[in-house]
Amino acid sequence: MPDPAREEQLLRSSPLFGGMDAVNARSLIATMTRIELARGETIFNEGDEGRALFVIVRGKVKLARTARDGRENLLALLGVGDMVGELSVFDPGPRLARAHAVEDSIIYELPKATLDVWLDDHLEMSRHMLRALAQRIRRTSNTMADLVFSDVPGRVAKAILDLGHRFGRMDRGHITVRHGLTQEELAQLVGASRETVNKALADFASRGWIDVHIGSVEVYEPERLRARSR
Repeated sequence: MPDPAREEQLLRSSPLFGGMDAVNARSLIATMTRIELARGETIFNEGDEGRALFVIVRGKVKLARTARDGRENLLALLGVGDMVGELSVFDPGPRLARAHAVEDSIIYELPKATLDVWLDDHLEMSRHMLRALAQRIRRTSNTMADLVFSDVPGRVAKAILDLGHRFGRMDRGHITVRHGLTQEELAQLVGASRETVNKALADFASRGWIDVHIGSVEVYEPERLRARSR
């Protein structure tokens, strides 16, 4: 059963609602459309017109691009509180990626026309949105730097730590990270071949730093991974 109070709380954790008081937040939420997604269901495709942004309140969403030969490149894995599709809203044009649910998810849709009006009337909202966009650019810049300056095991270690920070939970003294990605998708996330990533994961596991399962990883030595990621 839907829990409106809980979903409102999760929505307000998004940068979209940063600094907004409860009355304004509820007024904006009332203009949004709640959407339930089954695993694998598409939110938008490459080339679609960017008519809305979305906020995740349950589940995970994958952003990916498809090459001309059909190969897929995973760009990001997004979770609760993250915005999806905001770039095409602020820079009108076709979507540059495809977004679909990695697991059963709930998102809220905010049309571009509604957002434009709110930004005109709520300057503090504009500042928080700009900060969120700047953070997205910073993450992209860091990812590009890692591809140039870090080796594959270092990128794998950093990816595990990032996934752990966003999706991990403490479980009997270690961190359980249920990311829902295949090993091929994890390889795409770090920009390397599946074989090379599997070798790095096997090395970390042999040292006792992690334990790898389908769609998840147990992290026992985060500090070791942090040192290896540098």
